[in-house]
Amino acid sequence: MFKNSFSKFRTISFVEGISYLLLLFMAMPLKYFAGMPVFVKVVGMAHGILFVLFFVYLYFASKEHNWGMKFNIIAFVASLVPFGTFVLEKRLKEMVPVTNN
Repeated sequence: MFKNSFSKFRTISFVEGISYLLLLFMAMPLKYFAGMPVFVKVVGMAHGILFVLFFVYLYFASKEHNWGMKFNIIAFVASLVPFGTFVLEKRLKEMVPVTNN
């Protein structure tokens, strides 16, 4: 179950970061400035699902690579801050290099 969870976590982390930015900088302004709340519902639902998946795969990757509680807390905080998952991605590249096998 844990096999290759690192690459899945990186992918989910990136997509979750994109969805967060879309929610904050596209959907929310459309809702409040253009009266179009449907985008918040759609993007918000997608972001919510990705947010949950972020933590599921964080758990699996953490178990696979024996990450400590400190890193898990940093990853959690990064998921709450706009652009935080992209900063986390840089850290992940340093921690576990990607191999093209």
